[in-house]
Amino acid sequence: MNVDDLSDLPNNAIDLLKSSGVHTLYPPQTIAVEAGITQGKSVVASVPTASGKTFIAELAMLSTIARGGKALYIVPLRALANEKKQEFDRFDSIDISVGSSTGDYESTDDWLATKDIIVATSEKVDSLIRNFAPWISDLTCVVADEIHLLDDASRGPTLEMTLAKLIHINPNIQIVGLSATIGNADQIATWLDATLVTSTWRPISLRTGVYYDTSIHFDDGTIRDIPKKSNPVEDIIHDVLQEDGSALVFVSSRRNAESAAKKIASVTDGFTNETKPNLIELANQVRDEGETQLANTLANSIEMGSAFHHAGLVNNHRRLVEKSFRERTIKVVCATPTLAAGVNTPSRRVIVRDWRRYNSFRGGMEPLSVIEMHQMFGRAGRPNLDPYGEAILLASTPDEFNELFDRYIGAEPESVESKLAVEPALRTHILSAIATGFATTTEGLLDFLDGTLYATQTTNTRRLKFVTHSVLEYLEVNGFLTMVDGDLSATKIGEEVSRIYLDPMSAAEIIYGLKTSENPSSLGLFHLISRTPDTYPLYLKSGDREFYYQLAYESQSEFLGSSPSEFDPHWEDWLSALKTAKMIEDWTQETDEETITKRYRMGPGDIRAKIDT
Repeated sequence: MNVDDLSDLPNNAIDLLKSSGVHTLYPPQTIAVEAGITQGKSVVASVPTASGKTFIAELAMLSTIARGGKALYIVPLRALANEKKQEFDRFDSIDISVGSSTGDYESTDDWLATKDIIVATSEKVDSLIRNFAPWISDLTCVVADEIHLLDDASRGPTLEMTLAKLIHINPNIQIVGLSATIGNADQIATWLDATLVTSTWRPISLRTGVYYDTSIHFDDGTIRDIPKKSNPVEDIIHDVLQEDGSALVFVSSRRNAESAAKKIASVTDGFTNETKPNLIELANQVRDEGETQLANTLANSIEMGSAFHHAGLVNNHRRLVEKSFRERTIKVVCATPTLAAGVNTPSRRVIVRDWRRYNSFRGGMEPLSVIEMHQMFGRAGRPNLDPYGEAILLASTPDEFNELFDRYIGAEPESVESKLAVEPALRTHILSAIATGFATTTEGLLDFLDGTLYATQTTNTRRLKFVTHSVLEYLEVNGFLTMVDGDLSATKIGEEVSRIYLDPMSAAEIIYGLKTSENPSSLGLFHLISRTPDTYPLYLKSGDREFYYQLAYESQSEFLGSSPSEFDPHWEDWLSALKTAKMIEDWTQETDEETITKRYRMGPGDIRAKIDT
């Protein structure tokens, strides 16, 4: 299908698309148009990474705006919101305005009422609904990017409830779900009353394989021998750089990303003759913007053509690495799997060095999911730059070689399962549903929850009812709502807790703590906040325990609420919260960033994230 065939788009939009080099639609995009994407029909597109999902969303948004509507684009990460905002800003030339909002969960952001396209995280959209943003009812099209993250225990429930609320507000709203290839995309489509678009097509071919004993064994049966010069990762990188390619290396932790980039720099430095002046300029920019050891470590790697990327970096440095890698100034980036979650950083070759990661809840290493692995694989191959893409896993034994082929190369992705029906997820969302009027009775609440993915997937309806009643009881006991003969009503404090986007358990902890102290200290207040569910405390390393145990003993009169004994199972969590509180206190006392990063062994990006929370 040609762009000129898109009769539901205005001529100026078609001209803009053609001027940017788009003349023919990819096969998945054609299927979406045939499914009615430009006519307001809901669609779930479950297609491989880099096969044109964003363009499918753009077709929906441009056509709904042409009909006088308004579009919302929901993303899972703040970094992705910034990227999409910049991408959609090109529509300004055809008088389509774009706004982005990711923070300040207490605002209605009335200025967004004048925007045609709004980009926001699901948490921000949820908070806008809670604060009764008037323009929400004007939305005619909602795009949910990375909708397979409904399966994520942390972000999934918020995305699920946000979509359910938007559909409840406007049952005729167009929903466009963009998903990686998953095992049950049909269930997602059924839930959203959408047409399913599936395809295995990619703009360039992708070969996946496993490296073992100096050879890469690809899924198509071909074998590529890699000359042995150093370790496997460096040898594979040297091989692709010789062909003027680039490489993304995925590792399990931040520390591994930093050390891998440092080692790989000795390889990339031999391929930087033409780009050396630009690399030196980039390195100096990093040093000037962030006077920390982490910034200096990053700059040293960049000077030699490699870099690392993880959440510990400040946003400016992350964006600089991404942009320089896309422009091929930086040859290799070593990253944690977070980089695969939608941020646009394609590469000729993807190397997954670590296929297991540490799970702090289970206390051990666990394999990455097939969906996550395929997301990383999908970063291989840059359209219009590479003739093909390659994604490679590393095996050290014959058994591991066979396991990797079976687990990832030839495997189908997992199904997405709702994570909604647990008390921590439902606490905040049930209170929100009551405080904002989505439900005023117990029966009405259950009817509202019947519009969720969980209700679509489950055959055990009693579980959701049981958890819901348990949450209602908790909210009533703690004074956030009243229940009279099945009628539900949020109290004043319940309405406020919902409005400021606070977990009711956090609010209960804070209220109890404040009642126990007439003149709290800053450390006591920070510790109270740090031990709530809304705050992720700093990890308490083995070398920290003695110091924070002593600090807890010396500062015991400052703590608010009840304190556990050192024999209590929650004692470690309590000390972790103390470590976090001490870090926040240092920041408020204007301790320099370098001292904080060293003292608490965290990145500058972590400091910003903690303070923003």
